[in-house]
Order: sequence, then structure tokens, then C-alpha cells
Amino acid sequence: MLFDSHTHYDDKKFDNDRDILLASLPEKGIGYVLNVGCGIESTRKSIEFSKRYDYIYTATGIHPHDASRAPDGYCAVLEDFFRNEKVVAVGEIGLDYHYDFSPRDVQKEVFVNHLELAVKVGKPVIIHNREAHKDVLDIVASYAGSLRGCVFHCFSGSVETAREVLKMGFYLSFGGAITFKNARRAIEVIEYMPLDRLLIETDCPYMAPTPHRGERNDSSFIHFVAEKAAEIKNMEVTDIISATTDNAKRLFNITS
Repeated sequence: MLFDSHTHYDDKKFDNDRDILLASLPEKGIGYVLNVGCGIESTRKSIEFSKRYDYIYTATGIHPHDASRAPDGYCAVLEDFFRNEKVVAVGEIGLDYHYDFSPRDVQKEVFVNHLELAVKVGKPVIIHNREAHKDVLDIVASYAGSLRGCVFHCFSGSVETAREVLKMGFYLSFGGAITFKNARRAIEVIEYMPLDRLLIETDCPYMAPTPHRGERNDSSFIHFVAEKAAEIKNMEVTDIISATTDNAKRLFNITS
């Protein structure tokens, strides 16, 4: 069964058919879904999904785009979410220097606060890193020895950046972008990296893989990502599915 390690089913693009779609995932070979929060209300919705569907888990965090709008006392609110056993990670957190929707110094402060929270609650983190490789690596490295685990989602860096992440014992996750024609760097990283550090995801509703590029993405498309990863690693797709599912369950401490 496939593990979609990064989704956003609370997005309004799913408002018309969300429950029908979520209920259909097991019959499409999806055994696990991690719905990743981008804020407090996003997390609350995700927790409701996890209550209705055994195979859905959630992560909680303030996305770097919204760092400047983080409410007072947000860390205490996020910490309280971990009373629910299906909240398994802190994320999606990090830095985004492409859009700069929040000032960079504020992004850094909120990022550090989330890392402190992850250490406190003993949960792994899910990193968003866009055009901020050095700052993200520098900040994460200072917590590497204390974190329960870490994955860089939709990894877009070079082999050199991947090497630094892997040296810290962390994971790299890839989505539909690896099926695009211009995916040279991601392909090089997947070729280079060990199988036991690889995760796959959809990041739905965004980043639908070829041949569905431009459509609304959902977890049923993750098999295209698995097939491409298998091609790159010169492996059977069943072995990629087994390995990436085991890796995600290990990272997020899911034993079922």
C-alpha cells in the first residue's frame, strides 16, 4: 500500500467532493495519507479527517507564507494538538524566499519556534524550503542532534544540498515534479541517495504528475511518482512502494 506523505485535503479545491474522494483512496491502493497543516484552522480540519478515516494522519504548523500572521500563543495551541495521537509531526514549516510573503526575519523566528516545539514534543518535522537552502540548512543543523526526525518535502535542491541533509540523518521526499521534463536535478538526487531515506508524496492539490500536469492533484496519482522513482533507481515499482511506505511509517512512528 502506498503512503502519500504530504497532502492538503483541507484546501478549498476539494470542497465539492472531499469525502467521496477520501473514502475511495484505499480501493486505489493508498494505505496511508499524511495531511499537512499550514495553520491552526488547517490543522483542526485535518484532525477531523483523521477521526473519520483510519488511514489519515496529520501534521501541524504555520507555513512560512503565513509566519507574519501567526497568532499570539500559537506554539501553545500547536502543542495542544499533540494530545491527539494521530498528530504525528510538526509541519509544514521552514523558509520561502521565492515569494517572501512574510519578512525573512519573521520566517526565521517562527521556524526556530517550531523546531523548539518539535524537540519538546518529540515529533519529526516537515520542511518547506524554497530558494533558502543555506539558511534552512544552517538552522536545521543546529537542531539535528535533538530532532526526532526530519523530511525535506518536495525536495528541489542539488546533490550537494541533499548530501548535507542526508548527513544529518534526514529524509528527502519527492512528488509529481520528478515526472516533468525539466526534472534533471531531482533525478540526479534520487539516483544518488540511499533508498532508506526516500519518501514520495503528491502535495495535492498542487503539482500533479505527468500525464495529469495542470489538473487538480490527489493521492490516486501518487503511483506515477512511484513508477518514476522506480525507473530512476532501476528497481521494481513494488519495491519502491514497499520501501517508501516503510520509510514514512518509521519517520512518523506509525505502527499500524
